[in-house]
Amino acid sequence: MAVSYSQCVQSLKVSLTGSDRCRDNDMKRNCLVFASSTESNSNPVLQSKVDRLLDSVKWDNKGLAVAIAQNVDTGAILMQGFANRDALATTISSRKATFYSRSRSTLWTKGETSQNFINVQDIFLDCDRDSIIYLGKPDGPTCHTGSETCYYTSVLDALKDQPVQGNNLAMTTLYSLESTISQRKAASKNGKPSWTKRLLLDSKLLCSKIREEADELCRTLEENEDNSRTASEMADVLYHAMVLLALKDVKAEEVLEVLRKRFSQSGIEEKRSRVSEN
Repeated sequence: MAVSYSQCVQSLKVSLTGSDRCRDNDMKRNCLVFASSTESNSNPVLQSKVDRLLDSVKWDNKGLAVAIAQNVDTGAILMQGFANRDALATTISSRKATFYSRSRSTLWTKGETSQNFINVQDIFLDCDRDSIIYLGKPDGPTCHTGSETCYYTSVLDALKDQPVQGNNLAMTTLYSLESTISQRKAASKNGKPSWTKRLLLDSKLLCSKIREEADELCRTLEENEDNSRTASEMADVLYHAMVLLALKDVKAEEVLEVLRKRFSQSGIEEKRSRVSEN
């Protein structure tokens, strides 16, 4: 199926070097290839580059390489499977994360049954070119259990005999904070409220704290305070802003998605678009 990538691809960006080891340029941008099947078939130069890229992957003795799907906005590892040459080529052309099923000996696209596709924004190879990352945006839960990702079994919790929970995801610091704030929001009002709960119950207090912390952050620049102070004040701003997001039922992922979409847009263009929307 032909797919247009006018927004995503202006040129084929591929790192093809004589060595399969990491080099400075490779580390900056290991690999990005997106081309519609129509474009690649009608462009011999482009098709040649795609073929060379596929040839450069160190497939194992069964013609496979580990393929990991990662959320482009949250950084969460969604799932791990295997890809062969055709699976990677299909992912390049369709922009849907596609894998090779070892049990069924066939290609399969994540979401072909559930419709929870992983829309691939970028593809990376590691320095040895024997594993692949599909960096993309999932349409829904990735795991067949209904969990957001397939990684929710904490080894350390298991060693403590704690039950496995589908919502206990492997999260980075930012999302651990978001989860904690969400728990405080859901907590009952009985007893002495936590500081987070107080902020959630008093929007005026919350807004005053955000303004206060933002001012203190600016002062670290104006008064040339040390970097640790700047980091501390930024942490305060971020925490209080995250509480506001929780109060407004806005996910951090939504904010990061907005930022990602602005990467290819100048600040002037972005401001102009706000005016036109209003």
